[in-house]
This record gives sequence, C-alpha cells and structure tokens, in this order.
Amino acid sequence: MATILLVIIYLAFISLGLPDSVLGAAWPVMQADLGAPLETAGWLFMTIAGGTIISSLVSGRILKRFGTGKVSFFSTLMTAAALLGFYFAPSVYWLFLCAIPLGLGAGAIDAGLNDYVAAHYKAHHMSWLHSFWGVGATIGPIIMAQYIAGGNSWSNGYFAIAGIQFVLAIILLLTLPLWNKGKKNNKALVGEAEESEERVDHAEIVKPLQIKGVKLALLSFLFYCGAEATMGLWGSSFLVSMKGLPAAEAAQWVSFYFAGITIGRFITGFITFKVNNRTLIRMGQILALAGALLLFLPFTSVIALAGFVLVGLGLAPIFPCMLHETPARFGKKHSQTIMGYQMAVAYTGSTFLPPVLGFIASHSTIGIFPLCIVLLAAAMFLSSEKLNRLLNKKEINSSEDVTFSTNR
Repeated sequence: MATILLVIIYLAFISLGLPDSVLGAAWPVMQADLGAPLETAGWLFMTIAGGTIISSLVSGRILKRFGTGKVSFFSTLMTAAALLGFYFAPSVYWLFLCAIPLGLGAGAIDAGLNDYVAAHYKAHHMSWLHSFWGVGATIGPIIMAQYIAGGNSWSNGYFAIAGIQFVLAIILLLTLPLWNKGKKNNKALVGEAEESEERVDHAEIVKPLQIKGVKLALLSFLFYCGAEATMGLWGSSFLVSMKGLPAAEAAQWVSFYFAGITIGRFITGFITFKVNNRTLIRMGQILALAGALLLFLPFTSVIALAGFVLVGLGLAPIFPCMLHETPARFGKKHSQTIMGYQMAVAYTGSTFLPPVLGFIASHSTIGIFPLCIVLLAAAMFLSSEKLNRLLNKKEINSSEDVTFSTNR
C-alpha cells in the first residue's frame, strides 16, 4: 500500500514540475505574438511564485484540516485549470490572472508532499521525489518545443500540458482512499523521520532565527533558487538573442538543463547511502559554478550544451540535501520551524531574482545572463561554506565540552 502511494506522490511531483519550465521555453515566441516587453516574463514568473509563497505559508492549516491527499488533488486541478486558461488567454492581462491560481496550486502541492514524504518515508526518497519534479520540468519544454517546431502556436503547447495535469488530477481523485490507509501501513518505510504525525515534538521553540548558522542557511536557499529559476526562465532567451538559435532548438536545450537536474537527483538518491549531505552540497555547487563559467566561452554547440547540462547536474543534489540536512544542522526541536523559513526564502529567491535579470537585460542586454548565473552560484557556495565552517567549529566546541565534562 505504501509503495503504491509513493508512486502516486511521484506522479503528483511530476505535475508540479510540468508548468515550472514551460514559460521560459515558450517566451521567445510568446513575446512576439503578444507584443510584450522582454521583462514581462519576469513579472509573470513573479506572480506565479508569489502565489506559491502565499499558499506555502497557509498550507499547514489547510493540510491539517483536509489532509494531504485532498489538498494535492485540488491543487493539481487548480493548476490544470490555470494552464487551460493560458491556452484561452487573449492577452497578457489574462496570463497574469491565470498565473495566480497556477502559483497557489503549486505551493500547496510542494509543501504538502515534502512534509508527507519527510514524515513517512526513508530519507533517500526526498532526492528521488525532487528527481520526479525534474521529470515534469524536463517534459514541459520538450512538449512546447514540439508544438513550436511543428508550426503550432505556444497556446497549443499549454493545452497539451493542461491535459496531462487533468489526467494526473483524476488519478489523485481515484486514489484518495490510499492516503488514509497509507498512514497505517508505511511505518516500515520510515527512516530518520518521525514514525507518525502524532509524534511531532511540541517542545517550545525559542527564537530559531537566533540559532547560529540559520541565516547563512537561508541565504544558501535564496541564492540556490535564484540560480535555478533564472537559468530556467532566461536560458532560452539568451540562446535565441545572443547565440542565434531557433526558438524550438533553444527550448530543447533548456530541457537538457532540467534533464541534468532530474538525472542528478535520481543518482543522488543512491549516493546518499555512501556520501554525506555536506559533501554532496559542496560538490554540486562546484560543478554548477564550472558549468556557468562554460557559458562565457566562445559559442559552440558542444560547449554551450555542456554548460547547461553541468549546471543542471550541479544543482541537482543541493536542494534536497539542504532540506534533509536541516535537523542535523540545527536540531530536531527547531527543524520544523526552520524548514518553513527555508521554503519561504527559497520561493522568495525564485520570485524576485529572475525578474531582476529581466529588468536589467531589458535596459542593457540579455548577454549578462552568464554573469548573473556565476554570481548567484558563487554567492551560494560562499554562504554554504561559511555555514559549514561555523557548524564545524560548533561541533568541535561541543566535543571539547563533552571531553572536559568526562574528565572531571
């Protein structure tokens, strides 16, 4: 029963990833058809992400009242309806209207399923769960590229993706009874997470933001999501405007970036059995930075493609490993509150940093895209390494305190 439910959760995360990467892939064509400025994609992205932030902040109360299964079904249905609205939208203003429910639905799915998997399944499933987000994020641009290349409009691409979302919503509706049964049958799969929702530690949490290292962790999430979202939103426009690629081919290249994230997270699920989270985070950051630097080199198809794929592979382990590392970094008593802060800051990075690049590029050139990715990756690496040094120092001091107490 728990295995079947896990498959349903993976499918739900595919639905979460499907619309995330489509706007950036389709925007070069959408911009021309709608007669919109370049930075409009950034404002649309900000609207979607803003809805995601709001629904994430209120998701705790909603999940407690209705349960993860019902919330996931309704949220998927909401995103499907919003994507269908993109298909029918006669102007940019309608796109902004449809972007609101698209973001609200995505935030509820993300918060609910992350919490459910953390509470009921083994730790490595977190990496695989986010890998299935990458499956959706990879399929989205591929579908859109096929419609653009075939001479069909971008709106038909949104119609196809909306259809997939409606199918996933039906699957979630038909499997709603599994969620209650799954709570009773999945204890065998519980690893480091708590065995049931009823065993949550209700100890008083005192000022978690004052815990050493929390603010550095929040900065890491901010810069990570800024880099990931900026790469996905503006990568296609960079390739079309600066490198002369056709829009359909550029969309396919962006799909390779998301494929790198997908494959990397799938592999990470196995590597976590042998390599700790901190090492995986560091290796991923270095690889992402190397991929971003490749985008500065003289353009050839091999170099540019390698840059996009390397950035995707590098980013792959960072987000799930940082999430899973939270209890180890700051203690289980504070992890739930700090986890909420991290998700809110992560969405903030996705919301505000990509539009900043769009605004600057509209007044200069999209050629600044590689520099922005490098700066975000470097800032993420520096904040993460500073956090590691702080935590290592804290662990050494704690070890010395224990030794001193034992000697006494």
